[in-house]
Amino acid sequence: MVLPPEIMEKPHAPSTEKNREPILAVLREHFADRREVLEIGSGTGQHAIFFAAAMRHLNWQTSDCPDNLPGIAAWLAEAALANTPSPLEFDVFAAWPKRRYDAIFSANTLHIMPWAAVERLFAGLPDLLSAGAKVAIYGPFNYGGRYTSDSNAAFDRSLKEKAPHQGIRDFEKVDELAARAGLTLIEDRAMPSNNRCLLWQARV
Repeated sequence: MVLPPEIMEKPHAPSTEKNREPILAVLREHFADRREVLEIGSGTGQHAIFFAAAMRHLNWQTSDCPDNLPGIAAWLAEAALANTPSPLEFDVFAAWPKRRYDAIFSANTLHIMPWAAVERLFAGLPDLLSAGAKVAIYGPFNYGGRYTSDSNAAFDRSLKEKAPHQGIRDFEKVDELAARAGLTLIEDRAMPSNNRCLLWQARV
């Protein structure tokens, strides 16, 4: 039996409480003039309610695979924010939203997805983005084919032990995918715990 969102136990990711403030600082700067945000891979939904509460001018649309939607809905129901519509199913190989957004946000997704899914995601972004839209992606990245820290190297090993398709992505390869999608890198910001926040903008 599936419990309704208001009474089901909410999923919890401790990492979101550690990284949400630094990410918010970046989004306040880059999403100040945005209105419609699609979060790809919303996970538990904790980021969504924190960012939507802090930036009430944004309509924050969550999305994820079907298994994660009830947990996201539970967090949204508890927060009861006016700017967080019901989560959407998103599958890069099947289910895509049918509208455009002026901002995209995704955190800790690229190293979990198979590389083919990362390629498909960027290839499909032009169909989601309005003119001049911004794309913000948070997570760990390699540079020049090298880890930026010993902890990232250990994290990458743990990812591959769980599933061979997982792993920290090379910044240069991801930026190449973004360029093919018509996106220009506007900032690569260092974040705590050896993470980055990459920001691109679509053509106006």
